[in-house]
Amino acid sequence: MRIPKRVAVIGAGSMGSQAMWRLAARGAEVIGYDRYAPGHDRGAAGGESRIFRAAHLSEPGYIPLLRLADGLWEQLQAETGRSLRRRSGCLVMGETASPAMRQLLSSSATHGLDHEVLDREELARRYPQHCLPDGHTAVLDREGALIRPEASVQAAATRAEQLGARLHRYTPVREIAPAAGGGVRIVTDQGTDHVDAAVVTVGPWINTLLPDLPRSIDVRRVVCSWHLPTRHDWFAGGAPPFVRATPHDCFGLPSPDGISVKLGLSFARHLPVPDPERLDRTVRRPAELATFRELIAELMPDLNPDPIRMSAYMEGYTDSGNPLVGHLRGEDDIIVMAGFSGSGFKMSPAMGEIAADLALDGTTEHPIDFLAPAGVGAA
Repeated sequence: MRIPKRVAVIGAGSMGSQAMWRLAARGAEVIGYDRYAPGHDRGAAGGESRIFRAAHLSEPGYIPLLRLADGLWEQLQAETGRSLRRRSGCLVMGETASPAMRQLLSSSATHGLDHEVLDREELARRYPQHCLPDGHTAVLDREGALIRPEASVQAAATRAEQLGARLHRYTPVREIAPAAGGGVRIVTDQGTDHVDAAVVTVGPWINTLLPDLPRSIDVRRVVCSWHLPTRHDWFAGGAPPFVRATPHDCFGLPSPDGISVKLGLSFARHLPVPDPERLDRTVRRPAELATFRELIAELMPDLNPDPIRMSAYMEGYTDSGNPLVGHLRGEDDIIVMAGFSGSGFKMSPAMGEIAADLALDGTTEHPIDFLAPAGVGAA
């Protein structure tokens, strides 16, 4: 009888909860650790809603991973009986001649994505919530959806536990190191564990836990703002989530309760976070509200510019925009997933599957070479 491989997952958040689920589903002995608990509001999975979209503005290599994630989202919902994702479509808007919009249209056509190009008049007719400036195009990604992030993280972690995984809540990992004779040593305040492999998915804490990582992650403070519509019919027609590419670089989603609209900004607006344990969670108004008000006035004039809520979160970014995914250099038993640059949640089930491949088989058939920057070896 084959002895199950013992795998630690450090960080049971966006990626870690999914890795625990996929590892446990494949028969591994899974031990998870989290400095808080699945679904907490201290990392990058907060804010009650995230966007799933198949159409991509940059690297077309993401599309096969998003297709993998799409099926796994459905599987997770079926296994847990939880409503984690609602298919709604997603609008992507930007300058017609911009490289990002050209890339989106080209890759959507090449990969046969279900999408529709909307000109200014058609957008105004079907989605009057939005204004489209001259020279801009809107694309409706019909495969788009709204995801409930906190519920998804908890559902994946709970499903992993149902399948036999053990999760140590409120247990920060202090050290990860190769063990003598093979495997990995995991050190916490409660003691030391020895495992065959470790998957490191600690989000903004990656630089603290792995200070010698060849490429550090730029941790940023992300502010989101929630606004009430001034029109009673703002949500008519489905009001799908939306992304605005250059020059506006923002996104928005209807809240799951259908009351307000959540808005977020691009990387350029995010302040650095020197210490993730000391995130400044106070949002200063009116200074940090100014950009939201400008975007509303220009693009969504039927939203009230005075928010009902503003909150701060953290996300990790790489200089390329592509995350670190692969074995730690020189360490076949340590897998790193970090720096998803604000766009990783939608493909988190796929990352969980890939983490399971790397931890159990040492390699994966899924195309991830473009996700492995210098310093982290591609599988």
